[in-house]
Amino acid sequence: MSVSAVAADSSVCAPLAVLGRDVTVPLVTGGEVTYAALDYAASAPALQRVWDDVAAYAPYYGSVHRGAGYLSQLSTDLFENSRETVAEFLGCREGDQVVFTRSTTDSLNLLAAALPADCQVFVFETEHHASLLPWRDARVTYLNAPRTPDEAVHTLERALADRDPYGPALVCVTGASNVTGELWPVRELAAAAHAHGARIVLDAAQLAPHHPVSIDELDVDWVAFSGHKLYAPFGSGVLAGRSDWLRAAEPYLAGGGASRKVARRTDGGVDVEWHDTAARHEAGSPNVIGVYSIASACKALTEAGFDDLVAREQQLIGTVRAGLAEVPQVRILSLFGDDAPRVGVISFVVDGWNSSHFAAALSAEYGIGVRDGLFCAHPLVRTLLGSEPDEPGECGAPEAAPGEKSLNAIRVSFGAGTPDEHVERFVRAVKELVADGARWSYRTEDGRCVPDTDTAAV
Repeated sequence: MSVSAVAADSSVCAPLAVLGRDVTVPLVTGGEVTYAALDYAASAPALQRVWDDVAAYAPYYGSVHRGAGYLSQLSTDLFENSRETVAEFLGCREGDQVVFTRSTTDSLNLLAAALPADCQVFVFETEHHASLLPWRDARVTYLNAPRTPDEAVHTLERALADRDPYGPALVCVTGASNVTGELWPVRELAAAAHAHGARIVLDAAQLAPHHPVSIDELDVDWVAFSGHKLYAPFGSGVLAGRSDWLRAAEPYLAGGGASRKVARRTDGGVDVEWHDTAARHEAGSPNVIGVYSIASACKALTEAGFDDLVAREQQLIGTVRAGLAEVPQVRILSLFGDDAPRVGVISFVVDGWNSSHFAAALSAEYGIGVRDGLFCAHPLVRTLLGSEPDEPGECGAPEAAPGEKSLNAIRVSFGAGTPDEHVERFVRAVKELVADGARWSYRTEDGRCVPDTDTAAV
């Protein structure tokens, strides 16, 4: 199917209004162009609805859980109502807790701190570092990258069946890869985990902005995600799910809010009674604005209708994949193959190009923002590129100069706020760069490829 044929049908629904949609940026070749933000997988732009809701609330901002005044009471109600909104968005079960954190990384580190003694953790090498690295105090089994969804399930089943000793276990798995965009068989992995007496936490950072996520329907034990991926800025995240391990664990942070009662002992020490609710792991003054922005985004996406949002995104994916398929020098990275279901995240390499150089040219000459590097998923990208573990390459800091080979890839990502024109411009730019080369010269500066302002266009 041609690019034009796919793009012409991209009318299921209009893109949602996001901040920055009219921002113009200068081109190194002269003039300006509307910025094409195609790095949603890193941080999605804020929904206009979220920004408006936050702006309307901001004058009423007050201390949460700590004040008798009207603004404090209003803010407390808003904070706790936001918790209910998120619980509904995630399909939480009765008894589940919604804990507000700073990010997906923070959520998974919180869960790691709450693991019972002698817990074994099973995680695929394909995970983002937020899911791969928090388990430092547990016995971790890293599983090789599967090449089919069925292989993922069978690999996990074998690992869980062979564990010794047979005790508490946790499986950590992504819902959608931040490198390939491919959807993982979450429900099947959850069934495998539970059949072998293990629990499972879902990293939904890349899934929740694109598809509905239900803890109950997927039968996972916890879900973690970040607001800044969900069109909600201000640095908040969520860990939602079963409460027993969280209630039994020491507070993630010790301080006000986590404590129910503190008293001095006769020997001079201090006795503390901690909360057994979500507040146990929410010490300190919470990020009320960030929490409210997540709740606002949850409402906005639900009201827009995931069916329409998914259908439109699939058409954008078709536009990009069909366009890249017309360029023989482009290789799209994939674990599960071309027919695998996916979200709007696509990574690729271009023969004869350093990835940082290509991304820099997209930005400087076309006003297109993408990501290059290893995407904080180093083992996965190295596996997909067929590299040796010690080959050069860092997340977002390539070592190779323009024109030199480097162990990095280019990632284009998009979502509910992406106009058709942005992906069409991207496809056109890829074709022009591969066919004609960059129109400007570039150099490496502080580990990044940047336009050389001391020289003329090439």
